[in-house]
Amino acid sequence: MMMLRKASSASLSLASRRNISHCRTAFASRVVVDNLLSQDASLSSELTLPNTSNRTSITSIPVRNFSSAATALKEDTESIPPSKERASPRDSVQFTPTPERKYKFFQNVEVTQDGVAIVRFDNRDKKVNTLSFALSAEAKTLWNEEIHENNDVKAVVFTSAKPDTFIAGADIFDIQQLDDKSKLKTIIEGELEFFQKMKTKGVPLIAAIDGPALGGGLEWALWCDYRICTDNPKTKLGLPEVKLGLLPGFGGTQNLPALVGIQNAMDMMLTGKDIRPDKAKKMGLVDLVVAPQSLEKVAIDTAKGLVDGTAKKSKPKKKSLLNRFIEDTSPGQSMMWKKINEMVQKNTNGNYPSPFAIIDCVKYGLAHPSGNEKFRNEREQFAKLAETTESEALIGIFDGMTAMKKHQYGEDAALPVNKVAVIGAGLMGAGIAQVTAEKGYDVLLKDRDDGAVGRGLSYMSDNWDKKVKRRRMKRYQRNQNMSRVAGLTDDSESWKKHFSGADLIIEAVFEEINLKRRIVKEIEEVTPEHCIFATNTSAIPIADIAEGASRPERIIGMHYFSPVPSMPLLEIIPHDGTADCATATAFEVGTKQGKTCIVVKDVPGFYVNRCLGPFLVEVSALAKDGVSLEALDKAMKNFGMPVGPVTLADEVGVDVVSHVASFLSNADLGVRMEGGDISLMQNMVEKGWLGKKSGQGFYSYNGKKKTINSDVKAYLKAFASRDLGLKEKEIQDRMVSRFVNEAVKCLEDEIIADPVVGDIGLVFGTGFAPFRGGPFRYLDTVGVSKYCDIMNGFAEKYGPQFEPCQLLKDHAASGKNFHG
Repeated sequence: MMMLRKASSASLSLASRRNISHCRTAFASRVVVDNLLSQDASLSSELTLPNTSNRTSITSIPVRNFSSAATALKEDTESIPPSKERASPRDSVQFTPTPERKYKFFQNVEVTQDGVAIVRFDNRDKKVNTLSFALSAEAKTLWNEEIHENNDVKAVVFTSAKPDTFIAGADIFDIQQLDDKSKLKTIIEGELEFFQKMKTKGVPLIAAIDGPALGGGLEWALWCDYRICTDNPKTKLGLPEVKLGLLPGFGGTQNLPALVGIQNAMDMMLTGKDIRPDKAKKMGLVDLVVAPQSLEKVAIDTAKGLVDGTAKKSKPKKKSLLNRFIEDTSPGQSMMWKKINEMVQKNTNGNYPSPFAIIDCVKYGLAHPSGNEKFRNEREQFAKLAETTESEALIGIFDGMTAMKKHQYGEDAALPVNKVAVIGAGLMGAGIAQVTAEKGYDVLLKDRDDGAVGRGLSYMSDNWDKKVKRRRMKRYQRNQNMSRVAGLTDDSESWKKHFSGADLIIEAVFEEINLKRRIVKEIEEVTPEHCIFATNTSAIPIADIAEGASRPERIIGMHYFSPVPSMPLLEIIPHDGTADCATATAFEVGTKQGKTCIVVKDVPGFYVNRCLGPFLVEVSALAKDGVSLEALDKAMKNFGMPVGPVTLADEVGVDVVSHVASFLSNADLGVRMEGGDISLMQNMVEKGWLGKKSGQGFYSYNGKKKTINSDVKAYLKAFASRDLGLKEKEIQDRMVSRFVNEAVKCLEDEIIADPVVGDIGLVFGTGFAPFRGGPFRYLDTVGVSKYCDIMNGFAEKYGPQFEPCQLLKDHAASGKNFHG
């Protein structure tokens, strides 16, 4: 019932179609948390690109663990309109019906000579159709006045007048506007009565879908007798409510399992993933797949066939013997539900209530198959979820992500970009080149020699081959992407000629300022005046890199997060002299690449890494206070982070973490980087304990197994100066408070524009517990005054590094929240 797509996560199978043992393992590792942030490749495999430009930053999160709530937002961001679909001055203008346009949300109903009524969704004020309270009221009027008592209507086709979009989901703003969420029960009951009234007319209902049919859009289609969709690449069907902490509320938890089977339905509802046309046909979600140009004609012909009996109404596909056992017998269901509950608990750690509510709704429906009790239970569960802080937090993330799709520099500020040159073909550079080529840009990929460029090209080719294998990309698209990328080396003079046509340069080489300055000088000599130079530095101030440049106004920071194809965040960092056109251009290119862009101030570490600095220092402080590695990881996992800090350091590289911590310790954070001892990691680097990539870090790695060996235990025992026997809550509060306080300090110092940017940055950039909504919403939930008291207590006990920043104190004193 919501309008959020999701996530491009890996395909999940709930139960095997071939082997009953899969029923015990099927609800694989991607439920809600697996959908909000991440994707396909693992960092450890990508660290095998051994060349000079293969730089990794502290924000190179291990993707297989960083599955979480944000990249349900990564590919989803492409299906969300550039501006939020909610009330606006244009929406508030009263609609005046005319004979040519009777309805605001629908075109006039057309009835063919054969009695087929064509109802076309068409919100005149928005780029997409969404199910709002106003649309629902108008739909009832339309149905009652033009269809229900009209004996000439023999069948009804529901379709959209808008190209490439059916219904993108329900309007979130309607739900947010309700102070009393219990009113949703009555509202949803009215919608259910409307759908049931449609059925009582006794004529065939056909949904003709081109483009997204998500949330409430798909639920509308599920009430129809027949569903036809197009093979348009933009066509996708799904129930993504779980990503907003909700559940399908227009009968979806009951109608979907009845149509596609319990296992397929649970897969869709618990992950919120999209179903593409070919799979939708195979699983019985739709009855026909046609070309977009043929959709309406085929729908009308099908409607006539359903009336005269030459076509048959949709029926659930016949189940295999195995699936009949799993879904239709008591022993099979018992085993299935047990495993589903176990895997949801494992993947959400009990922090997300909506998956459990979805399970309860489906089980309730199976126990009460007749009557409306199952729908009553569904809407009651929906209303309960709408009141939860988890749903508020997840909707806040969605709101923030949508808001980040627009910049403040004006529609015409950005320069046209056709050709992008990427310098450095390592992990970062190749990833940047990949997401750039995928969006239609011509790409130049340059490194020192053929070997380095070849590794970068192979990285992209391998990733695209995986997408083809997983049916997430057509073979011709893969070939098209490769054809857009030209590899160049330092040895070839031709690179200068190629670069003379570049509109944007993105540099992704070592974190060494003199190297970056030298590259700026070289590039300025061969590129046109309008060309923008973006550096992918993770911490070095942009103004320092621009020092001595001939066109400093064209220099900007574009800080990607590794691995680039999977991580959704992009920090854009203009220095004081950067022209607005450069910032706007970087923003629009990043958005087109599928990134959520935040503009942050040019300071050491920018925003995300700056917040991670004190957090990392506190990890060493806790180790000095006798907290074990396992306890550190467990505490933060239980808080809701995708990985613990120790595992994070090993995955990213202890050397990388040590470098960032050292850099920030010598920057401008002052006492906020004190309290710990970063020699913990410096000494490990000297010992060659670099983390997973070297086989030994905090943990020892043997294949997929990780253990703590005797050398590390002895090292940590010697490092610890005392054992305070700290409880998990204090461990969590000590680490998180350093993180959160720095985020607020960044707001105080205008490094970020507002709390929304702050929340989005840390959720999308570090995996900050999505169900908590980010550091600022977390403070609002806990209570700013209460959190200040916690930090003041720590300051007295452990030192001034815990003293709340002034803005945090101000909010505590005034009782003001960060979010309205």
